[in-house]
Amino acid sequence: MSEIKVFNRWDVGSIKVEDPGLVNYITLEPKIVPKTGARYAKNRFHKSKVFIVERLINKVMIPGHKGKKHFKSSKHTTGKANNAFLIVENAFGIIEKQAKENPIKIFVKALENAAQREEIITIEYGGARYPKAVECAPQRRIDVALRHMTQGAYHKSFNSKKAIENCLAEEITNAYKLSNASSAIAKKLEVERQADASR
Repeated sequence: MSEIKVFNRWDVGSIKVEDPGLVNYITLEPKIVPKTGARYAKNRFHKSKVFIVERLINKVMIPGHKGKKHFKSSKHTTGKANNAFLIVENAFGIIEKQAKENPIKIFVKALENAAQREEIITIEYGGARYPKAVECAPQRRIDVALRHMTQGAYHKSFNSKKAIENCLAEEITNAYKLSNASSAIAKKLEVERQADASR
């Protein structure tokens, strides 16, 4: 029996998640067509069992708000699963061409690099509000990293001649290289710096 490959092109058998905190939250069970039709919806924590590439496709479809500039992340957001599917497949194709390596491996490593370990909450004490650093839950680390990646890609392709596929490929590659040119890495460092200051 032949091995299942992602998009019928890339093998995930040799890919390992190196961050021990994220091992149970990055699922690498390959699918030729990563689309479950949200059968996991309303089941708590179940999205962590969904193939990680499908979660990226879902985020490309609905990247979420970025401050009050939601229009920047909604240009390609038509809700069409097939559009998001093609954007991700083409982005992986670009990464493979540039890096000469398995793009799924690069994406998983980029996700580990971009997953913030701490974040800030606001607590109210005696009528005054103070920022407080808290540890970030593993599932939320993945959610936030995916959101920052897709929003960063949409932000770069907004009002520019650059295609969203190229911007997404660039964002993933920069996160893989731990470069500050990646929106996800820049945001992670900024949040962790603020958390460090508010201990």
